[in-house]
Amino acid sequence: MQSLKELYKIGRGPSSSHSIGPDRASRRVKEMYSEADHFKVILYGSLSLTGKGHLTDDVIIDAFDPLPVDVIFDNDTPCDVHPNTMDLFAYRGETLLGKERVYSVGGGTIRFEGESESAYPEVYHLNTFEDISRYCREHNMRIWEYVEECEGEEIWDYLYEIWKQMKTTIRAGLSTTGTLKGGLDTQRKANYLFNQRHIDESAQTKENRLVCAYAFAVSEENAAAGTIVTAPTCGSCGVLPAVLKYMQDTRGFTNTEIVHALATGGVIGNLIKTNASISGAECGCQAEIGSACSMAAAALAELFEMGLDQIEYAAEVAMEHHLGLTCDPICGLVQIPCIERNAVAAMRAINALSLANFLTSSRKISFDMVVRTMYETGKDIHGHYRETSKGGLAKHYRSGE
Repeated sequence: MQSLKELYKIGRGPSSSHSIGPDRASRRVKEMYSEADHFKVILYGSLSLTGKGHLTDDVIIDAFDPLPVDVIFDNDTPCDVHPNTMDLFAYRGETLLGKERVYSVGGGTIRFEGESESAYPEVYHLNTFEDISRYCREHNMRIWEYVEECEGEEIWDYLYEIWKQMKTTIRAGLSTTGTLKGGLDTQRKANYLFNQRHIDESAQTKENRLVCAYAFAVSEENAAAGTIVTAPTCGSCGVLPAVLKYMQDTRGFTNTEIVHALATGGVIGNLIKTNASISGAECGCQAEIGSACSMAAAALAELFEMGLDQIEYAAEVAMEHHLGLTCDPICGLVQIPCIERNAVAAMRAINALSLANFLTSSRKISFDMVVRTMYETGKDIHGHYRETSKGGLAKHYRSGE
């Protein structure tokens, strides 16, 4: 598995696959062909079908600026390797200098066709939760200590910056009101949720309201193309920071404890990314929101110093109950149902923590098993429900039903 630095990335919304990935690919190609004077980019599959709503063409144009680039949306050519495929052409005058095919595989990670595996060095040499759990038991360590062993102490400076940005995004989202761009007239709700206290509000209602406010804040910033942290993607970036912010505010966890939790949640996200997918275009929203919920549940279990079995159960049950979740963004925008889904998943992560506290000893399903199941389920989901806006809510909204 790769470093957590390849999982948690600070970047621009609204989509890790559709904005961060193409941005990174475009900047790299621009650097590779420094003698070029203009470029052409062809987008295929989900990158084409929802590229407008995800601002893909905007980020590509910005990445190549001040050089001109022609962005073409190809909705017809099939994508045999990955649904997020793009071809980038570099020209000098009429001469083609070179062409690069790139896959945006989720979480802002890109793969250039033909590159060797050595281009993506592995930091972790254990690739299943079962193996990691066994290793931690044998060496009497927690998962975050395993992360430090693999990554070195410098990983904590990086994760502190990640946590700092998560909190900055929450503050920005809570302080902003108005309507999100895109034509759906989606109203920002984070500020309202945070401030609309009820006179007779119960402790449980207050928890739900605040957790949702934080999740909305991050997701609305993402939808507005603001700066967020992929956790593991842009579309699911609100889940993990929401639960960690709430727990720090109410339980007084230190920043050190929080970054340890981020490390544990990151291992869960890395396992999903390695053994399945975190791409909505490849496996539906279960791969994004389901993965984020799983990461958040594991991070919470670490905060409360639960055992390895409890951490696994929390992560497993969080993913299990997102199996089959479709990705059907209305108008290709990361707004409806995406923003609400972040809030629902954040509350579900807390529920998974509670279940892990009581039911771990009776579990029948391993985390590794549910990850394999999610991947197979994602491959079986009809393509209309994998970030194409051709089915589900997107279809019925478009037809006016």
